[in-house]
Amino acid sequence: MLRHFSIVYKDGSGGESINGKGNAMSRLKELRKYIDKKLNKMEDEDKRTGAIAHLYGVSLAAQMIAKKRNLDPELAAMAAMLHDMHAYKTGSYDDHAHLGADYARNVLTKLELTTPEETEIICSAIYHHDDKLNVDGPMDEVLKDADVIHHCVNDLSKPIKEKEQARFDSIMKEFGIEA
Repeated sequence: MLRHFSIVYKDGSGGESINGKGNAMSRLKELRKYIDKKLNKMEDEDKRTGAIAHLYGVSLAAQMIAKKRNLDPELAAMAAMLHDMHAYKTGSYDDHAHLGADYARNVLTKLELTTPEETEIICSAIYHHDDKLNVDGPMDEVLKDADVIHHCVNDLSKPIKEKEQARFDSIMKEFGIEA
């Protein structure tokens, strides 16, 4: 049976969360367990290792960015954990952001971890995460920025993609990091 409870963020805002254990962060742990099971089924060890590193790296970055912007770090982390799962499942990045939003909606519905409103926030972020040149909603931007951070710092031997350079520079400035 799911229990409802209210949480209050540092900025004083609140929101209703759903969780079977009465602990907001355990939702992220439950989602990670589910994702880990899916990723561990990947046969190619290099692809599996890369997928795990990317999803967890983006998740950590998303939490930090969300906290800085007074947004929900748990929802940001959940969106990040799901954002490329469709591509990993199918092996294709064709329209992976849009198809990934549908995949995420199905997972979140199945696991019953989020309210309908939270599911929409997460799915919107995933839907828009590949469009780095446009500005969308606040949580959409968190996921885009977290994805860019991981792309740009995960392998320093690779040049930053042209479509990500301005966003990366802006994030570094926001966090007070000199380029």
